[in-house]
Amino acid sequence: MDSTMEVGALSARHRALAVLRVRSRALAVALLPAALAVVLVAARMTGRLAGDPWPVVTLVVCAVAVLVLLTGGIFAAVVLRASPAVTPTVPVSESAAPDLYRMVRDLAERLEVPVPSAIALTPDCDSWLEDRTHAAHVRRGISPAVNDPAAAAPVLVIGSPFLWWMRVGELRAVLAPVVAGTGPSAQPDIAEARRFVRGLDAAVDVGNRRGLGWIARPARLLLRLCRADATEMERGVAAAASERAQSVDYGLRIVAQEQVGLAYAGWDRLLTRVALPAWRMGRWPAHLDAGVVSALTELSRRDRLADGFTSRLGERPACDLLERPGVIDEAASLLAARLFHGGPAEAGPDWSPVDWAAYPEEVVDRKWRTEAARLHAALDALAVPSGGSARTGDPGLPARTGRTGDTGPGTGTGTLAGVADVLAGPTLERVIGYLADRDGSAGEALAGRLGHDVAREERSAGAEAAKARGADAVPLFPLQPPRTGRDLLADHVTAMVCCAAVDSAGAGPGLDWLDGPVLLVGGERRSDLAPRVLSLVEDGDPEPLRDWLAELGVRPEKPVRLV
Repeated sequence: MDSTMEVGALSARHRALAVLRVRSRALAVALLPAALAVVLVAARMTGRLAGDPWPVVTLVVCAVAVLVLLTGGIFAAVVLRASPAVTPTVPVSESAAPDLYRMVRDLAERLEVPVPSAIALTPDCDSWLEDRTHAAHVRRGISPAVNDPAAAAPVLVIGSPFLWWMRVGELRAVLAPVVAGTGPSAQPDIAEARRFVRGLDAAVDVGNRRGLGWIARPARLLLRLCRADATEMERGVAAAASERAQSVDYGLRIVAQEQVGLAYAGWDRLLTRVALPAWRMGRWPAHLDAGVVSALTELSRRDRLADGFTSRLGERPACDLLERPGVIDEAASLLAARLFHGGPAEAGPDWSPVDWAAYPEEVVDRKWRTEAARLHAALDALAVPSGGSARTGDPGLPARTGRTGDTGPGTGTGTLAGVADVLAGPTLERVIGYLADRDGSAGEALAGRLGHDVAREERSAGAEAAKARGADAVPLFPLQPPRTGRDLLADHVTAMVCCAAVDSAGAGPGLDWLDGPVLLVGGERRSDLAPRVLSLVEDGDPEPLRDWLAELGVRPEKPVRLV
């Protein structure tokens, strides 16, 4: 062991002892009234404290000692028995990934550290060791009974996107410092200090239950007292593990760290732009990890900083270390939906998987038509006539769809065919006519109404999801903050335009791995719609959008099909 490694390990152990001293002082404080009571009783029995007021003082001190001991005993029992938080993961047995276990075991042997007791995957771009040896975890079946020393080692948690994007050598290099952390974790003082801190953290959670609120206060106090030492202890452990891992694939690790940053960027875009729209529609992409490869490949093609990264794809991917990568990918994708959206734990009629090939038709098209239906429901609530608005003239006639002098279909000539189209169903012209308002009042009213409707739907869906998730719910980490009314309005108008383009101009829904739902015209993506929609929504100027529609041959007066 070199000097740097020794310094890190020694620093971690010294900080662990400091954490344990906080525990010892808390125990001393709890025993102090009892010790004083013993002294007083002994003095009374030997006649050294005869007469008043010592009988009353002794009785009071004994009562306080009993109360403090009872309270301290309950608190200590809660800290010892409370179940520390466990990260929701997808367990991977050795039979499901023998090559992966063999690689990790080889790493541990080369690093001369204990082998992790198990491997699990998490739908995130991170890897760490997690202690699951608490008795509460054994009782709940989270981990096996720790009868042998090997089972007492921490669990290696690996980010699932790493397995699909990284090559085998890169994954090995990235995991080396993580696996090296099992060495300091086995040090008795460090392990005991970690258990104490995790027990306090679990006690704070127990303090949120009815009748046990008093437990949270001393637990928070003890956490505050040992927070600095616990933080420095973990830094020392990380420094020691990093130094030990330098003997394994150090040069490759520098290159692999670049892949970690790229994987995080692609994973974030895939979740927020691609997976989230599907989750909101009650569908969950069944192969997110496979999708991240397509997303990162597309990112490499667009971003000059990522040039050359796709050349690695000819090497063996780390997912080859799994026997059935598709099954693991599906389980990780379902867990991602639970963590980031609050979806149910199992698939069902209202929560079904969707393949990437079916995504455009089953998610994108349905999303557009659902938002278009919500947009027209908001217009109905605002009593907007079918022809656009009261400002456009006779509500029974189609509004003008072109500038003065325009001729041809859809130019507002008031024909019987146009009237029939308007009366048959919702039209894009109705939306454009209403929003063509230079003072912005129409857009504000519609945005407010949409925001109210979406918030009501999300509250209702959230209540149903919470009921479906039950008491065994995993923690929820929402991906995006609530959208503003203007953002919602722009999204809904865009959806209405896309529906009209699909129904009347032969366009189609598509999937972009980095941007999510897109409109395809002639098989090519049209990315020039957004500024024209914003011109209508924010400035009340419909002309850029009308020109765009005319170029594609979209008929805004033709009713669209809604969900």
